[in-house]
Amino acid sequence: MRTKDLVGYRVVAVHAHPDDETLFTGGTLATLAARGAQVTVITLTLGEDGEVIGAPYQGLAEHHQLGGFRARELACALTALGVEGIQLGGFGHFHDSGMVGSPSHDNPRALVNRLDEAVDLLRAELEVLQPHAILTYGPDGGYNHPDHVAVHRVVEKAASASTRIWWAIFDRAANYSGLETLDAPAGWRKPDAAYLDNFTTAGADLAFALDDAALHAKRAAMRAHATQIWLADGTTTATNPEAAVAAVHDPAAVPGAYCLSNRLLMPLLRAEYFQLGRGAGATDLLGDL
Repeated sequence: MRTKDLVGYRVVAVHAHPDDETLFTGGTLATLAARGAQVTVITLTLGEDGEVIGAPYQGLAEHHQLGGFRARELACALTALGVEGIQLGGFGHFHDSGMVGSPSHDNPRALVNRLDEAVDLLRAELEVLQPHAILTYGPDGGYNHPDHVAVHRVVEKAASASTRIWWAIFDRAANYSGLETLDAPAGWRKPDAAYLDNFTTAGADLAFALDDAALHAKRAAMRAHATQIWLADGTTTATNPEAAVAAVHDPAAVPGAYCLSNRLLMPLLRAEYFQLGRGAGATDLLGDL
C-alpha cells in the first residue's frame, strides 16, 4: 500500500484525444492518485478521426460514429487509473481536427479552429481546480499532431503564471533501447528511424519511474482503449478478438509491448518522461510546491 503523502496536491493532465492520457502519462497519473493527489484529466476532443483496431467495430470509423465509442473507452481508462475526467465544453463540443490535409481540419467545429474558445473554457476549469501542476504536450505536440500542438497553445494561455507545467514526451533513447529487447509478433514490424524520430523526443528532464502497481493500472487503461491500442501480451477483447504476443527478452527493463493501428511495435517502458515547460529549477513533478 502506498503512503498517502500527496494528499492536498492537485494535478491536471490536459490531452487532445482519448488514449493520450494513458499512453503519455497513465502510469504517472495512477501513481499520483494512489498517493493521495487529486488528479483530473481534461480531454478536448473525442478522437473522431481515429482508426479502429479489430474487425468487429470497423464500421465506427467508416460511418463517422467513433467519437461516442471512444468516450466510453476513456471513462473505463480513467477508472482503471483511479482519476477524474472532464470533457472540455462537454462531450462532442470540440471535434478532432485530423491531420493537416484531412477534411476534418477544415471543419468549423474542429479544435484547431476554436482555440480562443478552448482557452476560455480551460481557464474556467483551471480556476476551479487550482492545480499545482499541469501535464500536457510540448510545442510540437509530441509528434506534430495538430490537436496536440493546439492543446499546448491552449494550456500556455489558460494556465496561471504560477502553475508548474510539465511536457509529457516519448523519450527517444528509452524507446530506441527498449525496442532492442523485443521481437515483433507475426504481422507487426518494428518502426524505422524516421517514424521513431518523429514519434519521440530527445532530452527528458525527468524520468518518472513506474512500479508494478502503476504498470498494472496503465495496462488496464491501455486495454480499455481497445480501438486504439493493441497490447502484445496475448489478451483479446470483444473489440479486438485477435491475440498477439511479442517476445520480451528483458522484462525487468521492458515488461511489455504494444502497437497502434499501424502495427508498429512499441515498448511498454518502466518510466514515463517529461520536460519542464514552466517552473524553473523544478526537479520532480510536485517537489518544492
